[in-house]
Amino acid sequence: MDAREGALRILYNIEVDGAYSNIALNKEFKKNTYIKLDRNFITELVYGTLENLIFIDYIIEGFSNIKLNKMDPWVLNLIRLAIYQMLFLDKIPDFAAVNESVNLSKKYCKKASGFVNGLLRNVVRKKKDIKMPDKAKEYEKYLSVKYSHPQWMVKRFLKNFSKDFTEELLKANNKTPKLYIRVNTLKTTVEEVMDLLKESNIGVEKSPYISEALIVDAGFSQLEELDIYQRGFIHIQDFSSMLVGKILDPQEGDFVIDVCSAPGGKTTYIAELMQNKGKILARDIHDHKLKLIQRNAKRLGIDIIDVQSFDATDLDHKLLDKADKVLVDAPCSGLGIIRRKPEIKYRKDIKDIENMAKTQARILHNAAKYVKKGGKLVYSTCTIDPDENSHVVEDFLKKNPEFKLIQINKIYNKVIPGEHRESMIQLYPNIHQVDGFFIAKLKKD
Repeated sequence: MDAREGALRILYNIEVDGAYSNIALNKEFKKNTYIKLDRNFITELVYGTLENLIFIDYIIEGFSNIKLNKMDPWVLNLIRLAIYQMLFLDKIPDFAAVNESVNLSKKYCKKASGFVNGLLRNVVRKKKDIKMPDKAKEYEKYLSVKYSHPQWMVKRFLKNFSKDFTEELLKANNKTPKLYIRVNTLKTTVEEVMDLLKESNIGVEKSPYISEALIVDAGFSQLEELDIYQRGFIHIQDFSSMLVGKILDPQEGDFVIDVCSAPGGKTTYIAELMQNKGKILARDIHDHKLKLIQRNAKRLGIDIIDVQSFDATDLDHKLLDKADKVLVDAPCSGLGIIRRKPEIKYRKDIKDIENMAKTQARILHNAAKYVKKGGKLVYSTCTIDPDENSHVVEDFLKKNPEFKLIQINKIYNKVIPGEHRESMIQLYPNIHQVDGFFIAKLKKD
């Protein structure tokens, strides 16, 4: 199977079917056989095109007499792929990118082959003459095009952060993140997993913060095929997500409620930290994702998780004052994980943040009622917007004086990257080189 064709199908799946990039990639790799070199090339093509989509579309608009929204998705994504190769991959000759794209057009959009050929050859001839928006006169548009973030998002970042910080953040969002795995210490040791990974010719290094966290030089699909994954020795999970479990600090015998648990990375880590002793109630509204939690729990050898379908915006009166620990990993805009899912940039708008904040506040108020006296509550998101994070917690504390903020910046400073002056932790990809996450911990008096 040709690598460019695989990348084209994935991009089509993401745009037309609304698939997430990581899921679409895994689906393609499981459906068709590729050598490692081609898998790496496909991954580079897909993520590179998505990361630079606004810039690429800006170029297409300058060369095409057909508007983007009028183009067939196969045609548009084929042109996007070719332009990414021509402008960002020095190792690919321009003629190869053009010829291969024209050949693919004959299979997926035959009537447009001439259009594809003409446009791409025109870009090759004039690519040195492409002009960007004027940075001095149209700063927001300039950043939007250069770093391929929608203009409303750039404006939002500039509202919350300085110009220099915003530009560094936009740059970081377009960089390939490190891939972390979590060692399941119920079944093995960190040392054993490292040895087994090296035997499989996979580069690995320890995290300096969380002992169970390893950084690996591999892809999702490659890891899932390993025997150590199938046997439940490891779980794929980013550092920031693991940090939430560490800060929740569950103990053996605790009753823990995870009110928004799917897909279950934090839930299963909490169970491992509890040595599989106690009880975890894992709830979510998506049944197919709840099944994923059950499958992973079984693979990891965990049997203390009770999975239930329940809407966290509703209050369950049977659980009032019952839990030792409650985790609210709230649904959010996802602006902290753009590096992993670049398509998020193009699917969100300002209303999402406004609506999310209301939902988050409702979930937090309900979940807090499940915490027993002396119990703890952690509120976390994978976003960097204050309206979804610190503002939600601050508003909650004003209305619920029985809860006090715990200074996690001091208590857990050994496991948190960087220095933090505030009790509530905000991680940024451009500063901490991990997913952008917010974490706050509260205690009920």
